[in-house]
Amino acid sequence: MLWPFGSTWRPVRQKRRDTVDLRWLSARSWTQRWYPQGIDLGLWRGRRTLAVSWFRQDRSRNHLASRVAFVDLERSRHLDVLLAVDDGDGDLAPAQIHAGGLAWFDDRLFVAATGQGIWEFDLSDIRRVRGSLARRLAGARGRGWRATALVAVRTRVHPIGLRCSYLGRVFDEAGEPLRRVMIGEYRTDGSGRIGEFAIPDGPDEEFEEQDRFSPGIRSMQGAVRWGDRYFVSQSDRLRPGILWRGRRDALERDPISLPVGCEDLALDLEAGLLWSLGEHPWRRVVRGIPVDRLGIDD
Repeated sequence: MLWPFGSTWRPVRQKRRDTVDLRWLSARSWTQRWYPQGIDLGLWRGRRTLAVSWFRQDRSRNHLASRVAFVDLERSRHLDVLLAVDDGDGDLAPAQIHAGGLAWFDDRLFVAATGQGIWEFDLSDIRRVRGSLARRLAGARGRGWRATALVAVRTRVHPIGLRCSYLGRVFDEAGEPLRRVMIGEYRTDGSGRIGEFAIPDGPDEEFEEQDRFSPGIRSMQGAVRWGDRYFVSQSDRLRPGILWRGRRDALERDPISLPVGCEDLALDLEAGLLWSLGEHPWRRVVRGIPVDRLGIDD
């Protein structure tokens, strides 16, 4: 399958048993230059698509660039789109953010920019760049990288009174998506906060906070809400991730483990899956867990 601009989609291995596992069939399975972080779902050209954000760093762990891999869930192929910033004079620079979480609403892609609020990108205006500009937006040096790349450009920066480590969606009790997001903080001491915000509709509006709480869970990596049920991911270094679920004031540890080095969460209620992903090299997987295995009716 070809992208409308002519770029080729790259394959992803999909395995189904108790979970749906997607694995990268390339160097991104082990590279220490790029790390996967955020996840969400949407429609791309009318097809159900999974979006996975990545950030690039150098050996000093400085952020160099970020991108989103769009995975066609039916055909198990993906395509990369780099994230970029317009300097105001029409020149593009790489989006040097951690991209710890995603929330996808129509053509609007919101990305958690740790310590820098929420950045919004326009998916209706995907651009194709070439040569040195493509390499620079990917944070690459030299001539060994691709000749062309697809780019989404930032349209707004939304200031938020939280660290903005991750970003998740909100659904009502019937499973209908709401125009709200969960924004949370990664803290190793358990002081991280989670806020719920209504997303802005107009160009002069900002995120409007609806709620905020501190569950007392260290190393939180993602949060989503379905009715009065909350799901929170917790990383545990090189051990399997932990999933907390339940009502806000009574979160319980689920017996099902998340991937090692787990990150963000995304609810796919159409398919009946809770998605997460692992970031560590050689252990990278994008995993969909059937929600009927999570004991949510207890």
